Amino acid sequence: LLFTEFEIVAFSGLQEYKTLLFLGFLILFLITLTANLLILFFVAVDHRLHTPMYFFLWNLSLLDLLMTIAIIPKLLAVLLDMNKKISFGGCFFQMYFIIAVGGSELCLVAAMAYDRYVAIVKPLQYNVIIDMKTCLSIAATVWIVGFLLTLVSITWASYLPFCGSNKILHCFCDYPVVIALTCTDVTLHANLAFSLAMLVIFIPFLFVLWSYYRIVISVVRLKSTASRTKAFSMCSSHLLVVLLYYLSTAVLYIGFRIESISYDERIFIGGLNYFLTPMVNPLIYTLRNEKMKEAAKKYLNVYTLFQYGLQSNQKLK
Repeated sequence: LLFTEFEIVAFSGLQEYKTLLFLGFLILFLITLTANLLILFFVAVDHRLHTPMYFFLWNLSLLDLLMTIAIIPKLLAVLLDMNKKISFGGCFFQMYFIIAVGGSELCLVAAMAYDRYVAIVKPLQYNVIIDMKTCLSIAATVWIVGFLLTLVSITWASYLPFCGSNKILHCFCDYPVVIALTCTDVTLHANLAFSLAMLVIFIPFLFVLWSYYRIVISVVRLKSTASRTKAFSMCSSHLLVVLLYYLSTAVLYIGFRIESISYDERIFIGGLNYFLTPMVNPLIYTLRNEKMKEAAKKYLNVYTLFQYGLQSNQKLK
């Protein structure tokens, strides 16, 4: 019997902790939403942050925001038993959106590594190489690659017959979990999805490795300790973000390979990648960045916000 909707089961083994899970994910959602919206606001209004590095950070925050919005609101509704159902089309759209945003993030992290490479290795040519036209081209490429590559495998998978169980043993429409519900051989689909995933993960990863190899070689050649410290501080925040992305992706992959892990535990492992990363990224860039701290002090002041609002209204008039 073919069906037209799925049911998101989420944490079926932790039903007695549903209220705690709901509160935990609600707090996570609010922190992530607030932190990323603040970064979008700071970069937009503070002229000191109108540089390539912060332009890429703005894009990263937007992607993190989209990832969070794509997953957590529906999960909260499921935990409240308000609406566990999701339509066939809605499920595949969520699946496509999550994978596309994730792929775009990995490509953007590689683009940010290139930005740091030029800033440290070729500082005198930085403004020529990384101008606003180049930034826009890189950002457009990142978004297009992320959203187009995913389209192939998800569109093809949407034509599969689903006639087994319609219960998704996850907290969102995750590709391997949903594909496992089909009643036909999915070897070709799985191979295509795996190949595209390796492409999106490893090509940016190799580019990041190359960029940091050149950065390290360049920094080691600097004569003074102060110069080396300054150079490393210029890329420390980005390096932490790189480690966060790729370590969480590696843990996710290893977790799914270990058969003894329960599906509730797999969801928590997946959460490292899908839930914590969007929250931690803005914290890394704000806590370790003086310009972001200054922007926060300036624009989180109620009087300053009021003055900024008045100036904006006057410009509109």
